[in-house]
Amino acid sequence: MSSKELRKKFLDFFKNKDHNIVKSSSLLPNDSSVLFTTAGMQQFKEYYLDKKSPYGNKVASCQKCFRTSDIEEVGDERHLTFFEMLGNFSFGDYFKKEAIYFAKEFLDTLNLKIDYVTVFEGDGEIQKDVDSYNVWKELGFSEEKNNLIFKGRDENFWGPTGEEGPCGPTTEIYINGIEIWNLVFNEYFQDKNKKLTLLKKKGVDTGMGLERLSMIVQNKPTIFETDLFLPIIKEIENQFNLKYENNNYYFRIIADHIKSAVFLISENIYPSNIERGYILRRLIRRAIRYGKLMNLPSGFLLPLAKKVIEIYKDVYCEIKLSENNILTVILNEEEKFEKTLNKGLKQFEKIAKKKEITGEEAFHLYDTYGFPIELTKELADEKNIKVDIGGFYNFFKKHQEVSRKGVEAKFGGIGKNADYNATRLHTATHLLQSALREVLGESVRQMGSDINSFRLRFDFSFPRKLTNEELQKIEGIVNQKIKEDLEVKREEMSYEKAIRFGALSFFKEKYPPKVSVYSIGDFSKEICAGPHVKKTSELKKFKIIKEESSGANIRRIRAVLE
Repeated sequence: MSSKELRKKFLDFFKNKDHNIVKSSSLLPNDSSVLFTTAGMQQFKEYYLDKKSPYGNKVASCQKCFRTSDIEEVGDERHLTFFEMLGNFSFGDYFKKEAIYFAKEFLDTLNLKIDYVTVFEGDGEIQKDVDSYNVWKELGFSEEKNNLIFKGRDENFWGPTGEEGPCGPTTEIYINGIEIWNLVFNEYFQDKNKKLTLLKKKGVDTGMGLERLSMIVQNKPTIFETDLFLPIIKEIENQFNLKYENNNYYFRIIADHIKSAVFLISENIYPSNIERGYILRRLIRRAIRYGKLMNLPSGFLLPLAKKVIEIYKDVYCEIKLSENNILTVILNEEEKFEKTLNKGLKQFEKIAKKKEITGEEAFHLYDTYGFPIELTKELADEKNIKVDIGGFYNFFKKHQEVSRKGVEAKFGGIGKNADYNATRLHTATHLLQSALREVLGESVRQMGSDINSFRLRFDFSFPRKLTNEELQKIEGIVNQKIKEDLEVKREEMSYEKAIRFGALSFFKEKYPPKVSVYSIGDFSKEICAGPHVKKTSELKKFKIIKEESSGANIRRIRAVLE
């Protein structure tokens, strides 16, 4: 059975059990305490608390997930960075018995035999999960048969995602010695101080990795031989006349990392030296490094990225819609890193001769040659060399402080006392962003701005230089909106309502619960503190004077009002 059929079979099963099927949420969670969506329940987190679910109290989904904790483990039989999580969820509806029966019934439809199950044995703070134990006993499992096992908190208690949230004991299902399905029973809320309190409504949160399920159903030795990975590995074999063997973890690392890179870029994440962009850059550069160890040629990631898009295009439409952007970003990052990789490796070999790398030397490899600290550590481990990681982060922090002082004035608002011309230019940036998105696509996002009385400067996410035709079109759209004399309206609302309303926000900004939304006709809606003109005709005429690079995958436009 193919992974596509398995995905559908799971969702159809729970649809027939009166669950609403909910689309996968973004890899970028609303929870600011985590970088990525790491579990299927994240988009439903608030429905285990006091908020009413708009989907009803029984739902199921196939969720895109990304976990950074497993990057170093990738290459073995089971660990991944990107994966899909099949799950069924109950918000105060059914509980342990129904969840366990559903799981057993679904696995029976696949003719899969459960080896054993585990349940929470309890500890000084939380009691033993006798209820789950009794349900499994009803289904024929027992301690005497050695297929019903009690385990402790480290094994059979899950959550929360982020710093606080719902959590509870679990029962886990094993097939062929592999944990295949984790059934979490959310009974508690854990706060930031690790204190547990009982939830008002009990909930079910289950998770089963599609990749592991595919491995078992397709009777493959590892996840990398399933139809979710083998086409990528075959592409490496066919394109570069190489042979994959089960113990060749280089193939696996490259296959995992290129898949993750494709999905991250489809979410408008771009390689950078901070946060999510840093993770993306690390994955791409790690894949390149292992590709070089296999003597793969320049540009080897592009056909692999195309294969990933081919595998998932019918499941996640954003992958296909972002194809050109994905390929451009990967090519740019590959070209950029290859220019410095060989020089960086030579510098590493020089430093490595003394069998220890100082924090300053590690930072130099990062700052000058683009080596993520993890890459330096990985290279050093291969040679049994120590790296002063703490020293690296001290230098990194000092660098950030210097950089922050240099850019503090460049980002954010222009202040309440801005003169009229700066106010006009501020309104022009709103028109400019909407025009950019109309011409270049909705992946364009504001990355920063700087406005004075004479000109505006606007930074935005885009992987290449704009053509003259594109610049003329953008300029023409802004001037057309000026000519239409559109009204600029301000409304105050909650941040959540503003996002639902379709308002754009500056992604680096942290917003208060109540925000101002400025609308310019039906053309532009943005969360903004102002100030703005009342009508677009006040802008007179808009002129782009320069377009240039402002960093990796970031472009900058300078413009004036005439």
